[in-house]
Amino acid sequence: MKTRSKLKPGQNGTKQYLAQYGDALVCVRYRYDEQKRKQYKTVEIIVSESDWEPPAAKYPDSLLVGLAIGIKETALQSQVKAVGGRWDKDRKLWIVPYGCIRGTRLEKLLVLETT
Repeated sequence: MKTRSKLKPGQNGTKQYLAQYGDALVCVRYRYDEQKRKQYKTVEIIVSESDWEPPAAKYPDSLLVGLAIGIKETALQSQVKAVGGRWDKDRKLWIVPYGCIRGTRLEKLLVLETT
């Protein structure tokens, strides 16, 4: 199923749900199933709220870490270069500050911490 549009509360297509759910409404999505030839409208609402403390970071943002990126993965290499990464030919790793890749798919390529 593919999602073609995700609407914020107040946009056209959400007003009846905004009236029904009020501030609990997060978004309305329009999804399409090509095999079944069906359109679905889904509503995301907040059903509970509580205090929460985010977990401590694994590494400080300034720590230089190594990323293993294949020689033919030029798109990933470009992403690392764009955030200031550099190639370490001795270790055969891309070196970048952890804070530049935290929360991105590049974080999954982390293999080595350097100083």
